Amino acid sequence: TVVIMTSNIGSPLIQAMAGQPYEEVKDAVFGELKNHFRPEFLNRIDEIVVFHGLDASQIGEIAKIQLKTLGERLARMDLHLKVSDQALAELAKVGFDPVFGARPLKRAIQQRIENPLSRDLLEGKFPPKSEIDVSVDPIKEPGVFQFSAGKAAKAAA
Repeated sequence: TVVIMTSNIGSPLIQAMAGQPYEEVKDAVFGELKNHFRPEFLNRIDEIVVFHGLDASQIGEIAKIQLKTLGERLARMDLHLKVSDQALAELAKVGFDPVFGARPLKRAIQQRIENPLSRDLLEGKFPPKSEIDVSVDPIKEPGVFQFSAGKAAKAAA
């Protein structure tokens, strides 16, 4: 049996020590673990892995993976999702927290992409075979995503 546990213990240290040698960061995080957990508990753990903090490009890659899942769900409805690079960058920005990493990203995708897009779909704004373009104007309306019919829908009209 394999049990995997995660924790944010040491996250502030990881952020504060960005750029420091991995072994120094790992030692500091282990110190935090020892302050938080009893030795009897820590001795029962076979392996402890300390992850590096995430940067904006990595958050963008995680966003792509999560949006691919949304795209697959839309494909089953005969719809195609196309997210602009600016929208992806904006989503990575609003879905990232230095302490919590990518955890807020899923919520940001749900609140800023899935929920408004669901309303548009229920209102019939995108017929089958539509390409749904997701864009954002980071200067005019940062964090506000727009949905428009792309090439496939225009060609069908």
